Amino acid sequence: MLYLKAVHIIFVVTWFAGIFYMPRLFIYNTEAAEKPADAKAALREQFTIMMKRLWYGITWPSAILTLIFGPWVMLNEGWDKLLMLPVGRWLLVKLAFVVVLYLYFYSLHRIFKQQVNGLFKYSSQQLRIYNEVATVLLVAIVVLATVKDSLSFVWGLIILAGFIIVLMSAIKIYKIIRNKA
Repeated sequence: MLYLKAVHIIFVVTWFAGIFYMPRLFIYNTEAAEKPADAKAALREQFTIMMKRLWYGITWPSAILTLIFGPWVMLNEGWDKLLMLPVGRWLLVKLAFVVVLYLYFYSLHRIFKQQVNGLFKYSSQQLRIYNEVATVLLVAIVVLATVKDSLSFVWGLIILAGFIIVLMSAIKIYKIIRNKA
């Protein structure tokens, strides 16, 4: 059983690696528009290759395997029986965050398809902010999975809101520093 849980965690980690790096590639690909035409073409070609390899070689397979091994672990641990009980609320909330994570993943897939087809709808700043959604979801899911029901819902929301404020402040500060340079 522990091996099954380990495999699930490994695929969660590799999935998140793709989820974290893909928006960085979107940002670099978007910023390539600021380069001279020959450099822009070369960069966009290289970023497209990198995005395809990351997305189809690591991120998608990891998302699918996470989706297979997660419920498998849940069923083998008997956690499915806790879902509607007060002691299992943490798992229900965690699964809600996981659903939001898969929706976010799908939205990244749409941006990926757009950029591969030469459509750039978002600025690099918008993509930087959007990149942090995965960070917020990761923190929420990991805290719920480790702390479980010993964390109050209200304190959890307060901590998550504070974390979001810190992240958004860091992005703002980075933009100011970058504009000065």
